Amino acid sequence: MILGLVAAAGGGLEQRLRRELAEPAAARGWDLAITFTPTAGRWMAEAGETARLQALTPLPVRTHARLPSEPKPYPVPDAFLFVPATANSLAKLALGIQDNQALTALAEAMGTPGLLVVIRPQANPAQRAHPMFTPHLNTLRSAGCVIADDKPTAPWELMLDLLG
Repeated sequence: MILGLVAAAGGGLEQRLRRELAEPAAARGWDLAITFTPTAGRWMAEAGETARLQALTPLPVRTHARLPSEPKPYPVPDAFLFVPATANSLAKLALGIQDNQALTALAEAMGTPGLLVVIRPQANPAQRAHPMFTPHLNTLRSAGCVIADDKPTAPWELMLDLLG
């Protein structure tokens, strides 16, 4: 089974994604289809994490869209986790803005009947106080996404239990 693991550039990404989510998911038997937003991709490459994550999966770790002449690198994943989901990326996803490969993959997943999309918001109190933050989360919920909001220190591995 393929798990679409999508990440935006939230604080702690380079310390937590591999240890708390990718390694446990791979240990549970998931093939990981990892996709980063452009900024997250830069962060992970700079930290040396892209290569470490690539070692966990036979599928390519992606940041950029493929060229029209290139085949899709893997089938549609069986489920998606979006962690961390920054306020910026949440807003774009709720509005249907697909200006990078990560948001395109998530938007397509949301439009695929029966495909589970679990989202872990990561936003500071000021971002959460913005008048559109809660409506954006409500839009994503109404589209069938599971919003797994938790304390910032809560382990990301717990999200794997939501996949069934």
